[in-house]
Amino acid sequence: MMKKIIVTCATREEFVQIDWPSAEIGHLLTGLGKTKSAYYLAEAIRAQHPDLVMNIGTAGTLHHKVGDIFVCRHFVDRDMEKLKDYGVSYEIELPEDALDFIPSCLYTNKGVCNTGDTFLTEHEDVTGDVIDMEAYAQAFVCQSMKVPFVAVKYVTDIVGQNSVEIWQDKLKDAVSALRTFFNNSPETF
Repeated sequence: MMKKIIVTCATREEFVQIDWPSAEIGHLLTGLGKTKSAYYLAEAIRAQHPDLVMNIGTAGTLHHKVGDIFVCRHFVDRDMEKLKDYGVSYEIELPEDALDFIPSCLYTNKGVCNTGDTFLTEHEDVTGDVIDMEAYAQAFVCQSMKVPFVAVKYVTDIVGQNSVEIWQDKLKDAVSALRTFFNNSPETF
């Protein structure tokens, strides 16, 4: 049976065509930030009933290098993390069932994705391997709707060392590397 996958990305510039012949792959442009991302993904899940949602895109980092790719199933909402002393939930650890859809050779770099509604340009004390603006919201939606979810992030910038312009310059590199990452791997379906 052919698996149905929704591949999400925040911007058109992050779009990556994935060619897995034994999967029906649809693409969803969510826009930037947690709110739009959650809304559009929830609508798509209701309409399409996917077997997997896979968020693909770019991210910053504090601890790694430009060009690293991380497969994430642990997510932190850095906006809500500031309220953790008040008992606010801010972390999601999803089961590994989403990884069943991805060739095992691809997920050697498992990571934690830190999400917030700001593009960090200065060093802050944040948890995780990669930093983005959508993945936590999508993980929350998928967890709530009982759909496996995974995020695959290409590091485009080092927070505190690079600017938004550097991120824009690295978009083509990210798309090329992510296309190679997905399309030069054996399928597992």
